[in-house]
Amino acid sequence: MHPLSDDTWETIAQREMPDTPAEEAVAQLQSWNLHVFARRVVDDSTGQMGNPILPSDLLFLEPPLGTQS
Repeated sequence: MHPLSDDTWETIAQREMPDTPAEEAVAQLQSWNLHVFARRVVDDSTGQMGNPILPSDLLFLEPPLGTQS
């Protein structure tokens, strides 16, 4: 799926995995999407880590075939 412009791991987990506890859903999403989770983005206005999720990203909502989570 492609995220919405203001999506975070939490909003995606809530919307796409409503039957999974929030913390578990976020952890699963991050593990399936290391290409996004590992991206380091610094918010220029605060110097803090920013949201690494971009609307152009492709996020996986399930583990790769042949693996279990």
